[in-house]
Amino acid sequence: MDIATNRKAPRDYHILEKFEAGVELRGTEVKSIRLGKINLADAFARVEKGQVWMYNCDIQPYEKASHTQHELRRMRRLLLHKTEIDKLTGFTHQKGHSLPVLRAYWKNKKVKIELGVGRGKNRADQREDLKERVENREAARVVASFNKRHGGK
Repeated sequence: MDIATNRKAPRDYHILEKFEAGVELRGTEVKSIRLGKINLADAFARVEKGQVWMYNCDIQPYEKASHTQHELRRMRRLLLHKTEIDKLTGFTHQKGHSLPVLRAYWKNKKVKIELGVGRGKNRADQREDLKERVENREAARVVASFNKRHGGK
């Protein structure tokens, strides 16, 4: 079940590969995520000193917390296997590749992050995607109207 998605990532990047990662969270962060107060719009990851860190993931404070509260945009460690970290390191050393956070979801009562290896799109690629989406929408509309007139089976 998805908690949040980063809708900007597929627009800005060609996603080459996806990885599933656990997240090291504090208690108030988990409770806030349960309420859906997470924003992944600008979230990305970096490999630093053999560990993967997530940046710019905005988790709003939990209102019912007692005296301790978490920081909104602190860097959070992502939990991956050593082989996956080595793969990500290799990808990030290539020019033009980055690690956008694609979505956050629940898996066995744990918060998981889907991390993508992305290569940046230029304006022409973005326009082509937009044209393709418009064409698909128009084709679906024509098919739906045809099915509606002819008893849609």
